[in-house]
Amino acid sequence: MHQFTRYIGIDYSGAETADSSCKGIRVFMAEDSGEPIQIQPPPSPRRYWTRRGLAKWLCDELGGDTPTIVGIDHAFSFPQTYFEKYRLSSDWQDFLLDFRYHWPTDERNTYVSFIRDDPSRSGKRTGERSWFRLTERWTPTAKSVFGFGVNGEVAASTHAGLPWLLYLRKNCERPIHFWPFDGWEIPEGKSVVAEVYPALWMRRFPKDDRDGDEQAAYAAAAWLERADRDGTLNGFLNPSLTPEEHGIAKIEGWILGVV
Repeated sequence: MHQFTRYIGIDYSGAETADSSCKGIRVFMAEDSGEPIQIQPPPSPRRYWTRRGLAKWLCDELGGDTPTIVGIDHAFSFPQTYFEKYRLSSDWQDFLLDFRYHWPTDERNTYVSFIRDDPSRSGKRTGERSWFRLTERWTPTAKSVFGFGVNGEVAASTHAGLPWLLYLRKNCERPIHFWPFDGWEIPEGKSVVAEVYPALWMRRFPKDDRDGDEQAAYAAAAWLERADRDGTLNGFLNPSLTPEEHGIAKIEGWILGVV
């Protein structure tokens, strides 16, 4: 039996503001054993998805009773060193609340760079680009969540996306299972949101006429569907980690597909 009936892959972007039309945000969805198709934003003057619009759409989609797994291409937490530096609780929601207080990137007219460059925010939460999460150390080519301005960076998308995970957690009509923070095992019939790294899978699927952002979202949706249907997804949802590694991952999060 398949655990899910719908599979959504999202290539994310930290460009501009939460209400800007971002070409780098792409959404593909597969259901009913079909090939992933691109989901366009609701009709509006904006051509592409906005981060705010995407969060509201996800809230609506995951509020129903269709078991869905969503893979989003940005980090869901920070390295353990960050938690130790700021003496933060290991509770993930507490981390999101603290982060959003210091990095309110979901506010209107707010760029990630505005907060980074604001001298009045001398006490803001920051980290070193040499800091890596355990799952990133295990992942070829993965970048640090604090590595701004590097080729293939995830720092901006992570700092822009984290407040929207808190939004989903607080506003979705049906509670979402955020993996692995809410547990490695997914309750039957539950929808789940997980961190993915599409670079792991992009070359496994023909690119056809899709651009790089489209291919990333397509590959995430296609891999999630294939792994669920061939029976391997459960193994990826329960990676073989030591008790110590499990404890670290409950704080830092984990990239689905890394074993």
